Amino acid sequence: MIDLPPVVHAPAIPEARRALLGPGILSRTALMLVAFGLLTLPVLAGEAPRLALRGDITAERDVITLGDLVAGAPPALAQKALFRAPALGTSGTIQVRRIVEATAGLGLDAPESGGRLQISVQRAARRIAAPEIEGAVRAALAKVRGLESGSVTIAFEGESPVLTVPPDLNAAVTAQEVTYDPRSRRVSALVVVGERQASLRVTGQVVEMADVAVLTRAINRGETLSAPDITVERRPREGLPADIAADAAAFIGQVAQKPLGAGTALRAGELSRPDLVARGEAVTIVYETPGVALALRGQARDGGPLGAVIGVINPVSKKVIQATVIGPGRVTVAPIVPVAAAVPAAPARLASARP
Repeated sequence: MIDLPPVVHAPAIPEARRALLGPGILSRTALMLVAFGLLTLPVLAGEAPRLALRGDITAERDVITLGDLVAGAPPALAQKALFRAPALGTSGTIQVRRIVEATAGLGLDAPESGGRLQISVQRAARRIAAPEIEGAVRAALAKVRGLESGSVTIAFEGESPVLTVPPDLNAAVTAQEVTYDPRSRRVSALVVVGERQASLRVTGQVVEMADVAVLTRAINRGETLSAPDITVERRPREGLPADIAADAAAFIGQVAQKPLGAGTALRAGELSRPDLVARGEAVTIVYETPGVALALRGQARDGGPLGAVIGVINPVSKKVIQATVIGPGRVTVAPIVPVAAAVPAAPARLASARP
């Protein structure tokens, strides 16, 4: 039983003041109190908010609820599922009249639509693209087949594979059920995310790759290569010439023997070191031995790069000597090592035979 509050009696009104409270004053006072009550009643009672469409939405789950579509939905009905969401990563539309019908079925007024006839729904998703899928397959091949993961790539059949998963699924991407034929280099694998919350079957061919030095721009015959002219790319090893090299630094300073286009894989036979000595050029011939250093002028009969052996005319003897290029306009000759004179062997002493 609820205890009622006690009744409070008003003090008696003196006769002089009672005469001032006529029927007219009392009537007007009563009307004012009624009007004030009518104005404040909705505020005190808590007027229900009006329903309104939210507009285009992004769905995070498999279903679309009343609260996803309508602002101001009663809390008790906000999680009521009304429509099925599109597939992961896709979009769809919902006609406004269908939303009105759904809210009416819940005993609610039609939400304000702002004149819209339909709303768009985008299903949230995370896309796992081909590079991540390829990495999972290469890692599996390295583990179960012993292939070096960094030296191969996978050429997938058909369109580039994409695995679409819920945005909150952040589990590892792995390859299972891997089959590989070494002769045809064909590979097949089931790529899964986590505990197979999402999966995709892929097939393709394993391609062995190699690092190759290539030109970044076109080079004319006789032009010297510099560092910005060369970069290193990974290309399929099959079909590459044997003299293809990956050491870009080794080609810096070399001279093109013929015109080469941009993107050309550099070959040793198409480049040469620049000549430091030209044919017919006056050169300095250097002769050094321990304690002795001589230098004299000569004339090159041949041109050559650093380290090349060329013919040089000795101005004193007028003979042609072989010298090694050691710098621009400079060659060196090695000292002559004397050959030890042959010492005849002592004749063998024959033992005399005794009779």
